[in-house]
Amino acid sequence: MQELKVPSVGESIVEVEIGAWLKKEGEAFGADEPLVELITDKATLELPAPFAGTLKKILKAQGETARVGEAIALLEEGKVEAQVQAPTRAPKEASPEPLAMPAAERLMREAGVSPKEVVGTGLGGRILKEDVERHLEARKAPPMPEPAPPPSPQAPADKPWRVDEVVPMTPLRRRIAERLLQARQTTAMLTTFNEADMSAVIALRRELGEAFQKKHGVKLGFMSFFVKAVVQALKEIPELNAEIRDGTIVYHRYYDIGIAVGGGEGLVVPVLRDADRLSFAEIERQIADFAERARARKLKPEELMGGTFTITNGGIYGSLNSTPLLNPPQVGILGMHAIQERPVAREGQVVIRPMMYLALSYDHRIVDGREAVTFLRRVKELIENPARLLLEV
Repeated sequence: MQELKVPSVGESIVEVEIGAWLKKEGEAFGADEPLVELITDKATLELPAPFAGTLKKILKAQGETARVGEAIALLEEGKVEAQVQAPTRAPKEASPEPLAMPAAERLMREAGVSPKEVVGTGLGGRILKEDVERHLEARKAPPMPEPAPPPSPQAPADKPWRVDEVVPMTPLRRRIAERLLQARQTTAMLTTFNEADMSAVIALRRELGEAFQKKHGVKLGFMSFFVKAVVQALKEIPELNAEIRDGTIVYHRYYDIGIAVGGGEGLVVPVLRDADRLSFAEIERQIADFAERARARKLKPEELMGGTFTITNGGIYGSLNSTPLLNPPQVGILGMHAIQERPVAREGQVVIRPMMYLALSYDHRIVDGREAVTFLRRVKELIENPARLLLEV
């Protein structure tokens, strides 16, 4: 009998929440087959089996917490298929319940819904929280007023739709809340704004997009241009590629760019390591991979750690302008926004151009207004003249 222990899932993570068990007690599994979901304050990950065998006993149930190194189950090595077909478990084995994500499990438990009633749309047919919500909406028919009696004068009886739903915050959501509050309380944050004419980048994508996708197997998006522009600007304005550490200023001479992407429970920020050494195609491939795995909650905790500067794109949700919050200990974050055709003056004429507002939030303890404005103007220049990104001029 061997213990299944919580592995180290990141330098700053000492505790995890047990998510859904993907195997039942007495059930056999293969080597590297996922056994349980572990929820950290950065991501949800699956813990694979260290060998082929049988799950003998679950020591930590779903929803409980466990420290790194703590045993959460007992495993028996070797293929013991006979135990899977134990007589007392046979009826359940004939029609296993579909797997559900932790948030969905909680909602079903609170609503008294069986997993068999819900159609899962997640990876491998897993039930998501949204699936349970759709099921509950479809199940409860809206209350129709009776034709005969007049409406009751009592408001609560007449307004059954005025209900509150209380659900616990997930560790990831709690961590996001903590970091946002930390950014407000521990930094001297200011934001400066500018706008970029996206005509040249749009024309370049139109001209080379098809050939780029054919050659590299990935679309040429806007983000790779901004990553390249940010790296070039950081080389020129190193104050924005720094952090305060124990009363000192640490200037990073490498460029790990965090890219904010939408995950299952909120924005997460996976990091492009050594972004200055990546090609346009490598940047686009990594971002596409991050986005796909963020939706499936498959990002690894180490992929969310570190980062020397962050880019966030509220434009994909339709945001025209915003003030992005810093991601401590970083001292700079660039906000991209929706592209909108607007009248602008060019050589004494009013013309219509596709414009994007840019916002740079920075920590005024390290970065002065001059550096912040210069940085943002440099990003604008590079985006409006993308050939400079290739020539680094």
